[in-house]
Amino acid sequence: MNENEYLVEITTTIPEGTPAEEVDRRRAAEAVRARELAATGHLARLWRPVGELRSIGVWRAADEAELHDKVLGTLPLRPWMTITVTALEAHPNDPGRTP
Repeated sequence: MNENEYLVEITTTIPEGTPAEEVDRRRAAEAVRARELAATGHLARLWRPVGELRSIGVWRAADEAELHDKVLGTLPLRPWMTITVTALEAHPNDPGRTP
């Protein structure tokens, strides 16, 4: 499968008045889904900027439609997320690039 890489920035905002049990349930389900997406190669890396409640990650999918519909769209917290996607391509000076 030809996988493209995407830099994905995610900010999650929990709606005011959401019961703590619902937040806990979704966060637990999110952790499980993230492990599944990592196992299938869709989630390559994930970071949280120091002191911020957002994440930055490298995600893989055949195209942006698959990324949004079949990958990010399956995240339990997706309804509460604001997502920015940047398509990536190899740089000729990337020290980790393989010929």
